Parts: sequence; C-alpha cells; structure tokens
Amino acid sequence: MDLSTAVMVLAAIAAYVIWFKLAFGSTNGPRVWPLLGSLPGLIQNANRLHDWIAENLRACNGTYQTCICAIPIIGRREGLVTVTCDPKNIEHILKLRFDNYPKGPTWHSVFHDLLGDGIFNSDGDTWLFQRKTAALEFTTRTLRQAMGRWVNRSIENRLCPILDAAQLEAKPIDLQDILLRLTFDNICGLAFGKDPQTLSPGLPENGFATAFDRATEATLQRMILPEIIWKLKKWLRLGMEVSLSQSLQFIDEYLSHIINTRKVELVSQQQGDSFHDDLLSRFMKKKESYTYEFLQHVALNFILAGRDTSSVALSWFFWLVSENPEVEEKILMELCSILMETRGSDTTNWFKEPLAFEEVDRLIYLKAALSETLRLYPSVPQDSKHVIANDVLPSGTFVPKGSNVTYSIYAVGRMKSIWGEDCLQFMPERWLSSDGKKIQLQDQFRFVAFNAGPRICLGKDLAYLQMKTVAAAVLLRHRLSLVPGHRVEQKMSLTLFMKYGLKMNVQNRDLKPIMEKICEIRNDECGKIDFLNGVEMS
Repeated sequence: MDLSTAVMVLAAIAAYVIWFKLAFGSTNGPRVWPLLGSLPGLIQNANRLHDWIAENLRACNGTYQTCICAIPIIGRREGLVTVTCDPKNIEHILKLRFDNYPKGPTWHSVFHDLLGDGIFNSDGDTWLFQRKTAALEFTTRTLRQAMGRWVNRSIENRLCPILDAAQLEAKPIDLQDILLRLTFDNICGLAFGKDPQTLSPGLPENGFATAFDRATEATLQRMILPEIIWKLKKWLRLGMEVSLSQSLQFIDEYLSHIINTRKVELVSQQQGDSFHDDLLSRFMKKKESYTYEFLQHVALNFILAGRDTSSVALSWFFWLVSENPEVEEKILMELCSILMETRGSDTTNWFKEPLAFEEVDRLIYLKAALSETLRLYPSVPQDSKHVIANDVLPSGTFVPKGSNVTYSIYAVGRMKSIWGEDCLQFMPERWLSSDGKKIQLQDQFRFVAFNAGPRICLGKDLAYLQMKTVAAAVLLRHRLSLVPGHRVEQKMSLTLFMKYGLKMNVQNRDLKPIMEKICEIRNDECGKIDFLNGVEMS
C-alpha cells in the first residue's frame, strides 16, 4: 500500500470514528458497536429478547435509542430505533401524534402478500374506511351472540370430550396446541362462517390452517431479513418464499370458493332460505361492491388478529393459575357462587347448558386474572411505528424522520415505576375496586395489550368473552397441572407463544371443598349438602 492510499484509509477510519462518536456516543441503552450496531447484543440475547429489552429500559428510565447497523447515511435514520415503555411516550405515539407514527412502508411491504391493504396492514384513508366499517359491526349485540354460539359449540362438542379423554387415559396434552385449534375454529366461524374443524378427535391436519400457518411463518421471516434480501428470494423463488407463494395460492382458492358460495347463499337468504351472521356476510350485505381480493383480506386480517392472541393469552393464563393455587381457588369460588345463585346447588344442572352471557359478565375476578395475565404476558409483546417527520417525545428524546419507534408492551407491565414494587407478581387483585365487585379501569397507555388510541382493538370485548367462557368451562371440570420437567419458555416471534408448547396433565375437578367453603363463608343454614350429587343430607 503506497503512502497516499494509506493516508486515505486512515482518513476514512478517522472520519468514521468521529461520525460514530457524534451519532452514538451519547446513546443510552445496549452497546452500539462500530458497523454492527446493536446486532451482537440482539444475537446474544435472542432467547430472552423481551426480558433483555425490559432490563435495558429499566436502566434507562423507560426510553433508549439503539441502531441495528452503524453505517453512515442509513445508520442515523433508517437504522435508528427508539425503544420505549414510558406511558406518556406511548400516548404521544398512539394518540396525540397518531398521524406521524403509521405502520410505515417496511411493515406494509412485508405483510402485503398475506394481508394486502387490510385493516391491520394499512394506514391513512384505507385504514380509516375499514376501521369505521368494522366498528359498526363490532358494536352490534348480534356479533357478540354469534361469537358466543361458536365458542359454546366448540367447548361442548370438542374441547370437553378431548379433555375428558385425556383425563380417563391419564395422558398429557399440549394445551397451547388445543387452544390454538379452538380459537382458530371460532375466529374462522366468526370471520367467514365456515368451521375448519381443526379441534376434532385425533386433532387432524387442516389444509387451510396449515397454509395459513406456513404463510404467517414465512411472512414473519421477512421481518428479520433486509428488504432487498427477501425480495430477491421472492423473485428467485428460494427458501420460505416458495412455501409462502404456495400457501397463498391455497388460501386464495379456499376463500374464493367460500365467497362464491356465500354470494349464492345471500341471494337465498333474501328469499328466506338461509341465514349467515359472520363478518364476511355482513360486509357483503352492504351497498358497496367489494372485490374478491378486498373480502379475502378482510377475513384474513381478522383471523390473524383473533386467533393467536386469544389462544396465547389463555395458555399463559392456565400456566399461571396452575402455579398459583390461591388464585385458582378464588376463580372457582366466584364461579361456583354465581352458578349456585343462577342454577342451584345441584351441580348436575351446571353442565347441562353453556354459561349464559349474564353469568359470564359476572365473572369479575376471572376477568381480573385474565387482565393480569395479559399485563405480564401480552400476546403481542411489542410493536413498531415509522416516523414521518422529526419529533420530540415527552421524555425529551428526539426521533428523526425516517427512523422507527418500538414500544415494548411486555416491558410496560414489568416496570416498578408504573405498577409498583410487586410488578412481577401475578396478582389479579390489582385490577379490582376496593370492594372487589368491579374491575378498576386502567389507563389504556399503562395497559397496552389491546393497543390504544385510534387503533385500539375492536374485538376486545369479544376476546374477553371467549377467554372467560373457555377458562370457566375448563376450570369448572378439570384441574390442570404442568407435566413434571416440562420447560415453559417464550418463543421469540411477533406473538408470545410458548416455545415448547404447554404440556399439562388433566385431572378431575372436585368442587365439594369449594362449595362447602362458600357455604361456610355465607354462614349457610340450609344444612350440609352433598354438592357433587345434589342430594341434601341432614
């Protein structure tokens, strides 16, 4: 190397060092390495990513900035990520400056093949139109009734027989898989009125469910690859892009058949021959003429939003309850107290019909336990937004145009500054009013499990209805315990799955001690009762 070349190399290195120190010298949070950015830390903590982010946020008072790649030009904007769990910052991003923080072009590009311009993958007027249309449907009581029918049917005809069989055969089950199948059947029924029957004896494989799983998995892989790489793989038809293409073709044919069939059925319905109350039919009944592509994306967007989130939340709930018997007892005491009032002390009457809406609505402590689960283990642990214009967050952090902001929902629920010294404890009581009879509403920016601001989840009430109904039905009939030696760990994905599933043993539930305790508390004077058989004894 001659002298002039050496001087140029040294000058370039010096310029880079100066740029690096100016750009990231004052950045808090995880260490930013030259060229590699925060990638070494991400790789090192890949198996505990959400806890690692939460630790960094605790050390930085709730907000820090990092960089995926420390390269001039792109490093300070496109590569810069602001990470926060500060409720004031989250309110600023999701509400006060909502228009400045859309999902952005990267997110839209990654999910477009699967979700198109559907409500969960769009911004601006496209999103607003679908939001307003869907909001009208989600406020109707008939949609809640439709969800209730699908949930109760799947519990009575599928979930209960499967759990009963596991109990009789003394065989462990993967509860996460079973719940995933249950919520998939329910959301498909609610979204487009067709039951894929994935939760059936033998747990059969379903073509649509398999295609949907493969499509989402391949789409999520795009999130960890540079856009130019996954687009090149798509063009060359390499790797999981092939699986994605094949899965999308199957999904397209499956939903096209449903839409064509539904159009014929809706004509018959006008003549009084049939009835459909699913979201797809509701969209198709409107005066606007929607394309096949739009109707497909409506269905797929709601399936993606309503399937994994509820099943994952229920999985963490059943695990937490099995680890906290005192919480389980309180849930059962509430449930049995209500059923004693509505159905009498003869427990044989309790299982003849599914829980009515009025009974489900009265399960206050159960809802508190589910909310506490979502605080500690939110189904979607984090979300990201694109920055349209330069801005300053309430914490004083400057976010430049073109960068990204990530808010950690997982970390929000684990901050002492937000939830107190006992923030890591599973304590449903924190959600109750002082008399324990009502849910104490939380600031939506402290509890972001259902999003917040204009994009707050439309299906929140339906999700609670499904989760409460399933949880009550299972706990009333069975006692679940973790299979000894089974590891409960988080899977690093957009949804907080359990990495190895949830292997549980299923045993019979003995309600007699619970009901005797209720009578003791109430100082019941009706005499001692054989509650399991409903036979009064002197």
